[in-house]
Amino acid sequence: MSQAEQTLISLLLPEGTLDYFEITQVEKVEKKLKIYLEEQNIAPDGYDKKALESKGFFPEVEIQDFPIRGQKVALCIAIVAMIKGTVAEDIISVLRRIPERLRKRVWEVTMDMAANMQLAIKRCFVNVRRIIDRFHLQKLAYNAVQEVRIKYRWEAMDQENEAVAKARQTRTSYIPEILDNGDTLKQLLARSRYLLFKHFSKWTGSQQQRAKLLFERYPMIKKAYDLSIKLGDIFKNCTQRDLGFTRLALCTIM
Repeated sequence: MSQAEQTLISLLLPEGTLDYFEITQVEKVEKKLKIYLEEQNIAPDGYDKKALESKGFFPEVEIQDFPIRGQKVALCIAIVAMIKGTVAEDIISVLRRIPERLRKRVWEVTMDMAANMQLAIKRCFVNVRRIIDRFHLQKLAYNAVQEVRIKYRWEAMDQENEAVAKARQTRTSYIPEILDNGDTLKQLLARSRYLLFKHFSKWTGSQQQRAKLLFERYPMIKKAYDLSIKLGDIFKNCTQRDLGFTRLALCTIM
């Protein structure tokens, strides 16, 4: 975009907007003109010589809608906060660098579950609805599945150690059970780790066989895995919040 075009579009924006944001895209959708802005990569006062980490809130937020000559203009802003450390006050000081008039127009913020981030968003964006992002919620579900698997793996290891000890006492050889895919029970539980992170539609042939053996032996792992997949499907397929909550409630009582 040329400097002349930038100057022309800046006349449509609230005063001072381009001091903090740069125009990344302009498009016309039906009768609406969409102007996409992204925060400039400028460190706040006192942090210009520090090592900073960029954190983003995505997708873009449409914050304003006003008519110009029969067209509607929508500002779609992707806010990128340059944050040093994890202390809430550091995050707040960075977010308050965004002009208050712009922060008041933001209506939704997606974030993780960290208490410091929730506090910072609550103080800096007074009119927003705070949303926990999909990644962290699904990560909790996947971690819960792994906890069930690890519990059974420790039990299998203890059982094998006891069997080896008894074999030594009786001066016999310990021969572990070998499953159809060549795994021992302990190996089955160890090697199933990665397939439990994947959707069943993406399993390889060997993973399908291993999952079948695993779920036959450990139905609780199957139940936990099915719930984690249903959660992912809700995020993927539901575009309405109320419908998503309904499906979430149904999958937890089934």
